[in-house]
Amino acid sequence: MGIKIQPMGDYQTNCYIVSVADKDFIIDPGVGATSWVKKNVKNPIAILNTHGHFDHVWSNKEVSELLNLKIYTPKEDNFMLQKDPYDMGMTPSTADVLVEYDEEIDFDGIKVKFHFFPGHTPGCSAIEIDNNLFSGDFIFSGSIGRCDFPFSDPSLMIKSIDKVLSWDRDITIYPGHGPSTTLNKERNSLKNWKNYL
Repeated sequence: MGIKIQPMGDYQTNCYIVSVADKDFIIDPGVGATSWVKKNVKNPIAILNTHGHFDHVWSNKEVSELLNLKIYTPKEDNFMLQKDPYDMGMTPSTADVLVEYDEEIDFDGIKVKFHFFPGHTPGCSAIEIDNNLFSGDFIFSGSIGRCDFPFSDPSLMIKSIDKVLSWDRDITIYPGHGPSTTLNKERNSLKNWKNYL
């Protein structure tokens, strides 16, 4: 498996291209992502959104139309793609596939699991591919996603932290911002953040 990473826009939002068995998955195409994606994919299969915030989905429509790809988005966040609720001037897009809670999708033998971790947004999810977790704005190295935004919910974030802490395995985490980490490295931080909330 290959993973390419490029921070995009003012918020340095990580756009990922994950290549498995000659298939490329584009995760969170943010501001200005289109040209980088075009240069770095060979056989693009799908656009996967971890959640609906503008800095993660800004280039959804452009990349989708350019490469003729379907957009997969957690169902609770699709409204953010369509209505630009933060009035940032984002080109609206809409999901072709509304992903259900904890749904696993099979792309010709490649399993992609959307783990439902609401709190930062109503549909916030982390996408697992081959024991790598693309956590969006749920978990960062040493931190978690903010839950004081419109549509955020601290009580749901606490439940999401409990849910991931219940996992009895380690996994590599690729966040929506900043460097990669692992679940085992973040366990103490997550417990501390949970108590803070």
